[in-house]
Amino acid sequence: MVVSCFKRHGAKGLDTPAFELKEMLTEKCGENFGLIYDLKDQGGELLSLRYDLTVPFARYLAMNKLKKMKRYQVGKVWRRESPTIAQGRYREFCQCDFDIAGQFDPMIPDAECLKIICEILSGLQLGDFLIKVNDRRIIDGIFAVCGVPESKFRAICASMDKLDKMSWKDVRHEMVAKKGLAPEVADQIGDYVKCHGGISLVEQMFQDPRLSQNKQALEGLTDLKLLFEYLTLFGISEKISFDLSLARGLDYYTGVIYEAVLLQTAAKAGEESLNVGSVAAGGRYDELVAMFDPKGHKVPCVGLSIGVERIFYIMEQKMKASGEKVRTTETQVFVATPQKNFLQERLKLIAELWDSGIKAEMLYKNNPKLLTQLHYCENMGIPLVVIIGEQEQKEGVIKLRSVPSREEVAIKRENLVAEIQKRLSES
Repeated sequence: MVVSCFKRHGAKGLDTPAFELKEMLTEKCGENFGLIYDLKDQGGELLSLRYDLTVPFARYLAMNKLKKMKRYQVGKVWRRESPTIAQGRYREFCQCDFDIAGQFDPMIPDAECLKIICEILSGLQLGDFLIKVNDRRIIDGIFAVCGVPESKFRAICASMDKLDKMSWKDVRHEMVAKKGLAPEVADQIGDYVKCHGGISLVEQMFQDPRLSQNKQALEGLTDLKLLFEYLTLFGISEKISFDLSLARGLDYYTGVIYEAVLLQTAAKAGEESLNVGSVAAGGRYDELVAMFDPKGHKVPCVGLSIGVERIFYIMEQKMKASGEKVRTTETQVFVATPQKNFLQERLKLIAELWDSGIKAEMLYKNNPKLLTQLHYCENMGIPLVVIIGEQEQKEGVIKLRSVPSREEVAIKRENLVAEIQKRLSES
């Protein structure tokens, strides 16, 4: 579903290696370089497993001197975090990324990225969600007007990024006690990070006596105003919240940033509520490609990433709660027999089904019991069974049984494939 959405928006697929040169990765992750898995030096280059799919994409653009590309990629990434399996967070996980690289008019690609997140999350029917949006330039503007020394911008930003997991009190403590920020500066930041709303908050920030004096913040606010205009045209503005507490931990973001969270629905009695944090995120990173280009040529980029493991986790929990069975195979037909010594007939029959493109299975036993075979179909959710025995062989027919309704009909042997295909196309 995710990939078909990416394709619907005109992206081409790309695959990049699982590992990159270590220095390529460590320069780009800021505080997160401790999360990178290094490969042992075997007398050559120092290599590390990729941490995300964005840095390899930027390297690919620079290496191939590409100025424009709309790409999607689905691949494994690795992070040395402590996994919390209960929230679908692992050290090896799969990311689904979509990025638009190239010089375009402001906020059009950015709005499309947010539209894609909305399409995917609505399509997967995960429940109510909200996409928080902010801009790195607004954050830097807030830091500047509150009196954060420029050398501490990134460190304070990394603390701010923890606001979805920690209270403001704890984050403030980290800023002051561990990162040496003056308490009164932290309190001023605190006044801003409590604000969230829609386009009206953007307008309100334009009126803010301090923020409106900051060039960077003004650029960010101007872009956000335009972004909200496009989001309204796309019909998704009610799903978007301008949230001044959103920071995103990675150093390479330069403009708009966003993160999609599922809204807690009140859990029914006896159910635990599912709290998995963000399920999709992204933003604009205009400087990253230039870092890989020997001549420093810029390629502006904006993109998004879907956290597929977390989504699987939520879907699995929902299926468990509703008692829905998860099918792990796509088998359409099972070949069974009620009698002994019918292995050869079953093998001929199943080969015929496979050769016609039908997904089919049988038990690997000479003489299985009919009940065992039918139980297998029920457990695996296989919809149809074909049964061959002495009686059927004599009459030149095959019994076709529907597993859910347990109805059986006799079909002429030569019409079997056509009948199965007809039933499958109707289901």
